[in-house]
Amino acid sequence: MLESTHPLADESASRHLDTLARATLARFTGTLSPAALLLAWQDWQLHLAASPGKQIELLQLAVAQAQALGRFQAQRLAAGPQRTEVPTPVQDRRFAAPGWREWPFSLWHQAFLLTEQWWDAATHGVAGVSPHHEKLVAFWARQWLDMGSPGNQLATNPVALAHTRDEHGLNLLRGAQRWLQDLQRLASHSPPAGTEAYRPGHEVAATPGRVVLRNRVMELIQYAPATATVHAEPVLLVPAWIMKYYILDLSAHHSLVRHLVDQGHTVFCLSWKNPGEAERDLGMDDYLQHGFFEALDAVNRIVPRTQVHAAGYCLGGTLLAIAAAAMARDGDDRLATTTFFAAQTDFSEPGELGLFIDDSQVSLLEAQMAETGYLDSRQMAGAFQMLRSYDLLWSRLVNSYLLGEPESMNDLMAWNADATRMPARMHAQYLRRLFLDDDLSEGRYPVDGRPVSLGSLQRPTFMVGTETDHVAPWRSVHKLHFLSPAEITFVLTSGGHNAGIVNPPAAGSHRHYRLLTRPAGGTYLAPDEWQAAAALHEGSWWPAWQQWLAAHSGPRRKPPRLGLPGTTDLGPAPGHYVMER
Repeated sequence: MLESTHPLADESASRHLDTLARATLARFTGTLSPAALLLAWQDWQLHLAASPGKQIELLQLAVAQAQALGRFQAQRLAAGPQRTEVPTPVQDRRFAAPGWREWPFSLWHQAFLLTEQWWDAATHGVAGVSPHHEKLVAFWARQWLDMGSPGNQLATNPVALAHTRDEHGLNLLRGAQRWLQDLQRLASHSPPAGTEAYRPGHEVAATPGRVVLRNRVMELIQYAPATATVHAEPVLLVPAWIMKYYILDLSAHHSLVRHLVDQGHTVFCLSWKNPGEAERDLGMDDYLQHGFFEALDAVNRIVPRTQVHAAGYCLGGTLLAIAAAAMARDGDDRLATTTFFAAQTDFSEPGELGLFIDDSQVSLLEAQMAETGYLDSRQMAGAFQMLRSYDLLWSRLVNSYLLGEPESMNDLMAWNADATRMPARMHAQYLRRLFLDDDLSEGRYPVDGRPVSLGSLQRPTFMVGTETDHVAPWRSVHKLHFLSPAEITFVLTSGGHNAGIVNPPAAGSHRHYRLLTRPAGGTYLAPDEWQAAAALHEGSWWPAWQQWLAAHSGPRRKPPRLGLPGTTDLGPAPGHYVMER
């Protein structure tokens, strides 16, 4: 029999065709998998259809809600022109303005909130639906409902109507102008208005220092000392490469780097390269070897015969955990302590970000990245916007386009708009090995061909979780207590994934945190037990961490010289990589 010469007879050609098809689909769907959503809805619909008891509960809930809305409407009409306050069936911060208590806006927003309640009940608690599908259906039902919220429409928003009346429509004119400007910026891939006031090296990322190492993956910055003597052990900061490093070095009053330097610490920080198509084949091993380990080698040369305090943020913390486990396995004792800021080591409960991560979704991302060589930063930004759609999307659109109010800009918002890309190979490995397969917490993640275990981590550890984190939920971050026998000082602070970490000491900040240390080999406390036992403190957690670092440091000494011995000057901080767009 003659062998087929058809190109599809070759398996690689067949797979390439499939990749092209998925990449085409991804362009039309914004890299959201229609198959994943369809499977979730079918799972929910079929199991709801087979649950007559649940259907009766939902019918009873609808009747009770209709009765509650009817009573509220009757009471509201009976109050008449005296405008007597009538308690609303549902309270929500989105409708806190006084205008929402007036008729008919009170009726509209209450009907909307009761509908939200009904769909929340309908999409949860249906026996037989997989947990991932349940979360997916509930999430998308909430997104579709939000689009029809009375607060997002001019005709049904009393605040927007009042502004239009008082300003004779000038607010809408300003909003239309801003909408056109935003369209132009979107088309030209320009950053939002106001970000030009926060330039790296000037208003932000301005702590004095030098670039002491540069390779294909990162630049290493060493910061100039601000005190006559410094703590013996240097601090190496490992930010995530899904973000620019200077979230740790924002404006002077918001800079964790400057805070550490002012307290007498020798500080180094990695500034990751913003990858493009040329870096498509960079993998997790490259970030580990050419990122963390080459940086650690450089720190050891500048500050010899001294251990290092290593601190990782978000994905940088996950990378640090992998590195520390490999070092413990191999008998490498160069780390004095480890610190993890909002960093997951167990991905079995990744939070709402897991809504966008399943096999179907990842296959679309991989196909799209196979064409571009990287994950575009706008895709990550879009996912985060949907996770907090009211705060990051709808409220901004209403304020800007309906109320015509100028959008305020601060250093954290400007940093958030200065997004980065991610190499195709690394991101696929990260999603599959960590998110989908959870290899790290289950002892399967390989370094140099051999698996590492988080159970080998023995160094004193400081961890920070944030109360409203949608990226790394604090209960997920807390899981290292279960995985490692090390002494762990855990902090749970107010704020989210970014604002909770950018937490400088300041009068009247209204911040708080809980702190509790579990001794090495101590009894495991589950998250809720830990929260009940941890002492509550007002203010910023930064001083508590700095004091912890000082307690684990040796005697103070003269600051080390800036730069690697025998190397050429690579220029001042913040370096070149942070400027890449």
